[in-house]
Amino acid sequence: MSAPLLTALPAGPDDLTVWPASTTRLPQGHLSVGGVSLAELADRFGTPAYVLDEDEIRARCRTYRAAFPQADVVYAAKAFLSRAMVRWIDEEGLGLDVCSAGELELAHAAGFPPERMVLHGNAKSPRDIELALRVGIGRIVVDSPSEIARIAALTGPAGRQKVMVRVVPGVSAGGHEKIRTGTDGQKFGLSLTDGSAQHAIARVLGQPQLELTGLHCHIGSQITDVKPYLVAVRRMAGLMARIKDSHGVTLPELDLGGGHGVAYRPGEPALDPTALARRLTGELTDSCTAAGLPVPRLLIEPGRAIAAP
Repeated sequence: MSAPLLTALPAGPDDLTVWPASTTRLPQGHLSVGGVSLAELADRFGTPAYVLDEDEIRARCRTYRAAFPQADVVYAAKAFLSRAMVRWIDEEGLGLDVCSAGELELAHAAGFPPERMVLHGNAKSPRDIELALRVGIGRIVVDSPSEIARIAALTGPAGRQKVMVRVVPGVSAGGHEKIRTGTDGQKFGLSLTDGSAQHAIARVLGQPQLELTGLHCHIGSQITDVKPYLVAVRRMAGLMARIKDSHGVTLPELDLGGGHGVAYRPGEPALDPTALARRLTGELTDSCTAAGLPVPRLLIEPGRAIAAP
């Protein structure tokens, strides 16, 4: 954190609501996190510096696992990644979502099980894909049509790689239009509206080297309202039903991404994981029942919601 954050304390004498839960005010007016003085950290390491409370990170991981006991909780590494963070995420039983060869190499070097990793990214390089295949990554999310043949070719005739297709469900959500990734006209994923997603799904199913395990969507960032997620669930369940009708394939997984908002100033809203889980799982069950589908295994990808506070 930068030097001003160490000296410009919250306005109210006790208003530490957006700081880590272990934050306390020291007698000389400085703050401590996890029992460690931030002023001392600034003197020792310089600023800016990132300071995380391991106990709080682990507690938030456990909150998500308790809220989604039947789902895979996959930490989005782009929020914050270090060798220590990799270890905490692994020990708390979460998966790991990486977006580049660099993130993947760091996680692999730190000993994270590759089968619990997901590779994302709308501009994956051959090196990204080759490394993912070499370490045995669990899933690769197909973000563009060109990736389908590339992943299949790099997998080779004797190999088989699990993939998901990232769908743009036409849902607008997020704190700013530039971080709303669930609508048409942006660079992430394949549109449900114009048929790009359906075409990509058919192509993946036609590649013997690829195993389509499910669908993926990410509708935005800094979302503090549950309702957009419910709309996305209904649309994704509808697409899964059409895939079953058209191709005779029942997909076992549905990844709803992350984007769970946090408060940056006192009084700002934040998304409650427990409330999200309750309504999301209920909507998924209802939508699948109405479509005549078995309920797929759910994946969610909190990043900021675990690391940022």
